[in-house]
Amino acid sequence: MQQSQEMQAVHQQLQETLQTLHRKAVDADQILDGLQRDQKGKFAAVFADDSGFITSAKRFGPYVQEIASDWQSIRDLSDEEAKQALVPLVKKIELALVTIAQFQQSLSKN
Repeated sequence: MQQSQEMQAVHQQLQETLQTLHRKAVDADQILDGLQRDQKGKFAAVFADDSGFITSAKRFGPYVQEIASDWQSIRDLSDEEAKQALVPLVKKIELALVTIAQFQQSLSKN
């Protein structure tokens, strides 16, 4: 399906954002691994059940995989359908980026 230039630009921006998110998630997960080895960071999941994610995990990586999967699904939609599907995707991306930033900020205070 042919996409408009506008949607192509959106997908390009999403790809760049997901690459950034992936790098940040890998870094955060390494920190979480270290905290867990030190018997710190005891929690059931990164995000609550009502966060919009289907995934439930103790690391950021699986959430980034869910976001990437959602994005791949959107790429096959018509422009109109894709625009509607972007709203929950962008919310997930925003939540992940904000949560990682807050996590890293909390570490710098310690």
